[in-house]
Amino acid sequence: MYDDAKVTYLVITLLVVVLGVTAYFLQDSFSQNKGTVNGSATTTVDSTTNSFKQKITNILKRDDNKSAATTTTMTIPEHPTGAIIKTNMGDIEVAFASGTAPNTVKNFISLASTNFYDGVLFHRVIRDFMIQAGDPQTKDPLKKAYWGTGGPGYKFDDELSGKEKYSQGTLAMANSGPNTNGSQFFIVTAYPEAPLPPSYTVFGHVVHGMDVALNIQSVQTDNNDRPIKDVIIESVVIK
Repeated sequence: MYDDAKVTYLVITLLVVVLGVTAYFLQDSFSQNKGTVNGSATTTVDSTTNSFKQKITNILKRDDNKSAATTTTMTIPEHPTGAIIKTNMGDIEVAFASGTAPNTVKNFISLASTNFYDGVLFHRVIRDFMIQAGDPQTKDPLKKAYWGTGGPGYKFDDELSGKEKYSQGTLAMANSGPNTNGSQFFIVTAYPEAPLPPSYTVFGHVVHGMDVALNIQSVQTDNNDRPIKDVIIESVVIK
């Protein structure tokens, strides 16, 4: 009887131990699996997020490449005769005076073909006199104190006959003295002409859009003849 009881006790004890060990491993296994599931979920989310970010990056790269591809030098006609100065107030079309100012015309074409004038402001406007533009510094409001002093980084000689007249619509180079031409130019709005000495190279004349030039000359300006509201050259198309 004693032996039977002892055996029973041992069997029960063994069962308790087995059940305890089994429960331990089951709990540990569940804990590990739970961690893996959460880890997998986190990894999946992170992977999805990273994949999404990569797609956006690739799209942006494609857009950048597209922008870089489209920002190219414009095609210039073999024998350019003029240009369309596109502004936020309308278009002004000019015909070149290539016969009397070939170098000045070539300079204007060269600058326009590389988008130099895009975004430049008409920084000096005087009613019944002229409207002036071409300073690249006018693209930066922080350089406002220096507007009117900028250029392309070089200067070139005048092309003058000494008999220049500046009738309404004349397109001429602005300068700071003899042979200091760069990128700045003006369009005469005075009628019938501006009383200027023959010191400014004439390289063209307005053929269409004189009304736009006259509207520009009529905008409100500050004490420095600068328009209160920006008058912008959006682009220059050579034709």
